[in-house]
Amino acid sequence: MQFFRLFRYVLCSLITLNTLSAQSRQSSFEQQSASQPLTIEGGQLQLKLNYADGKCAITALTVNGQPVITRIDGIYTSIQMGGKKYSSLSSRTKPTLKKQGSQWVLSPIVYGNKDLTVTESWTLYKNATGISWEISRQYSKPAQIEAVGEPVFNFDNMQTWEGAYQGYGGLAWFYLFNEKLNTYGVHTNTSTFWNSKTGNALQVRVTAPGRKVGMKYVRTQSDNLLYTVSTDTKDLVLNYDSGTHRRRFIRQKTDVWAPVEVDTGTTHTTIDLNYIDFNHRYGRGSYKGIDGRAVDGVLNTIARIGVIDSLHFGGNSWHTPYGPICLHEQYIADMGLAIGDPDYLKGYQSCLEFYCNHAIQPDGRVFARWAYTDEDMMPGQGNSYGFYEAQWGFLLDANPDLVSNISEVYNLTGDKRWVKRLQPACEKALDWIIQRDSNHNGLVEMINDSHKEHKSSDWIDIIWASFENAFVNAKLYLALSRWSLIEKDLGNQKRAEDYASFALKLKTSFNKSTTDGGFWDEKNQCYVHWRDKDGSIHGRNMVTPVNFMAIAYNICDSTRSQVILDKIERQMQKEKLFFWPLCLTSYEVGEGKPSQYPFPSYENGDLFLSWGSVGVASYAKYNPAIALKYVKNVLQQYKKDGLAFQRYGRVKQNGLGDDILSGNSLAIAGLYESIYGIQPKFNRFYLQPNLTAELYGTSLVYRYHGEPLQIELNDHQYSVSNNQ
Repeated sequence: MQFFRLFRYVLCSLITLNTLSAQSRQSSFEQQSASQPLTIEGGQLQLKLNYADGKCAITALTVNGQPVITRIDGIYTSIQMGGKKYSSLSSRTKPTLKKQGSQWVLSPIVYGNKDLTVTESWTLYKNATGISWEISRQYSKPAQIEAVGEPVFNFDNMQTWEGAYQGYGGLAWFYLFNEKLNTYGVHTNTSTFWNSKTGNALQVRVTAPGRKVGMKYVRTQSDNLLYTVSTDTKDLVLNYDSGTHRRRFIRQKTDVWAPVEVDTGTTHTTIDLNYIDFNHRYGRGSYKGIDGRAVDGVLNTIARIGVIDSLHFGGNSWHTPYGPICLHEQYIADMGLAIGDPDYLKGYQSCLEFYCNHAIQPDGRVFARWAYTDEDMMPGQGNSYGFYEAQWGFLLDANPDLVSNISEVYNLTGDKRWVKRLQPACEKALDWIIQRDSNHNGLVEMINDSHKEHKSSDWIDIIWASFENAFVNAKLYLALSRWSLIEKDLGNQKRAEDYASFALKLKTSFNKSTTDGGFWDEKNQCYVHWRDKDGSIHGRNMVTPVNFMAIAYNICDSTRSQVILDKIERQMQKEKLFFWPLCLTSYEVGEGKPSQYPFPSYENGDLFLSWGSVGVASYAKYNPAIALKYVKNVLQQYKKDGLAFQRYGRVKQNGLGDDILSGNSLAIAGLYESIYGIQPKFNRFYLQPNLTAELYGTSLVYRYHGEPLQIELNDHQYSVSNNQ
């Protein structure tokens, strides 16, 4: 009897356990019918996964209620071989979708040809703020393939997003995709698509263990935006141009990346999709007395387009034909001050370290440029990393400008370990140019001795500045003033004193009259551009960058500053110019390239907005109303044409040149630095406003060393708060 009771108990227990096990398996592996798309919601995102008849794709994506993808071929994976595309849209199997806990797994997805097949498994689930998608991929054998999509996003049209911020702070600005089949490729693992009108932004963050990530953006023949994520075991190699492999932006084709080698074994790629409130993430506060929407527009677009790729920051857009970067531009970090994005600053830190490692020659001279191609290179003066000397001459302002930018980025980040790594390179660059003071008068000398050599030595590269150049020496003074403080902070008191001492000697000689060996022209009441080795004086025509730098960098005393600024403003009002030209009157014949005559022409008299920050800084201390006037003029021009030009003509004040400059934003950088007075330092936050009454009530959000600050600007009443 006891035996039968025991038997019955064991039998009932086994039946119960078997039932529970079956229920557990049913819960863990809940299978979805292929005829019904799977809808997943996470945060402010919603997507639909479709896999009927082996056509595996995300066919709908909604961001905060805004449909951004509504296509059968919305988001999918792919490869390309022999000019033919194979993708998850044509799986050779009919995969099944099963729920495993909180995750949905779709597998197996198989596509390819008889020589090479790709087998994938997709896992989708909600994360803390959005939706994650894991792609497990395996190739049937090692092979070379022409293109990889892990995955491909097919947004509905080019107007869905205004642009996409890169993980390093750059921008794919779709306004510049002005032709079908325009393609832009970059090395980054994050892309944040945004639309200022809707306030919506979609962040795509890619994690690919053991592999590097690249992304490309294409305006298709049907005018939609095709965005592709690709990975490789090393940095993706660029396909163009003929051996240089440096062109990121191409026209009328889409193969920006060279073919990649793939191997057997399983790779794992995670795509994290998250919603971002654009106005909250990138908003800068509340502006008074000025068009804040235009300010944000300039800083969100124009200011970032000189970032060509993760290690290539400059003033020229990635959209321009040969994509040059001028290392002889001291104001790239100033744009970072106004942009106020930690991603931009981190990206620029990596870039400057790359420059220190590869753009400084063994003797300490800094290569002045980098470009997609070598067409602007001085024969034999370049290296394998794409850095070179320009055909116009040895542009020596590259040496101090590298140090000035590093110094300012240190102020903006406070990253002491980073600047310590770059300390030897900065000392090397400064020491090389300081040693060019052969006559020991405190003014460093150029490589060319006379304008008759028809070679340049600074940013105004087709004006033949030579020997003792005020333009370069003013920039050197800025670099020495900034870097000497950093040397002291790094514990090198001797170096700090040496650099400060040379800076003082330079300033003293700079301010001497031209008859006494300096740059001050008593007759014309301005600083001249340069003096040849024979003592002849050149550039007496009020070259505005030279005179603005002398004032903005505190080389010039206040009495002379007023004379210079009043003289410039009288000429501006006489010609009714909306912005300052490179010079008020013409260079003498022979002082520049013949194409620069008759005046005004290009670098002999046109309006270059890249000198906006020093112009605003010069007037802000003397008469902030004048400084603000030119800031407003630039904002008004932005609303007319987007500032997508190299320069503006002197006569018609019309946009000219296809070499778009991010420096067109620098008047707005001047607004932040010199009118609002935001001047971060590596060891303190410094505020020195120069306001007009119409700006009272401005309330700004500014990130200092990664911490958001609330800044209130009123009538001689200022406050800074970190909410503590």
